[in-house]
Amino acid sequence: MNCSVARTLDIVGEWWTLLVVRDIMMGQRRFEGIQADLGIARNILSDRLNTLVAHGVVDRVLYQEHPERYEYRLTEKGADLFPIIAALMTWGDRWAAPDGPPLEMRHSCGARGHATVVCSECGETMGIGDARMKAGPGWRAGTAAERA
Repeated sequence: MNCSVARTLDIVGEWWTLLVVRDIMMGQRRFEGIQADLGIARNILSDRLNTLVAHGVVDRVLYQEHPERYEYRLTEKGADLFPIIAALMTWGDRWAAPDGPPLEMRHSCGARGHATVVCSECGETMGIGDARMKAGPGWRAGTAAERA
């Protein structure tokens, strides 16, 4: 499908995948630690990590030779998922956390923050009423961009 959202979901759309990325972002980089934190089956975690490595979202780095043990670190491509994780957290805090946010995101200045979409040109907040889709260089006839 000629759609950036669909292509992204091909990589990170499986159940558990963004939770694995979130754990790595929060500093849990070893298989056993991620598995224990999420309670995910080992075979599923192995599959998700292999997919993330294959797509260049995380690197597998040897930290022990005998026996071989690896940790997982975000690549630049993986770090670029931060706004997506932050947006899901913001949405979940508002709509799926009846007892309040389980975690609070804090900016380096100490203030509590949340994900906000802003125009990359003028810096103004961008909501659904402010966004317009226009065919880009990868557009092909018959896609959603044609109907926008």
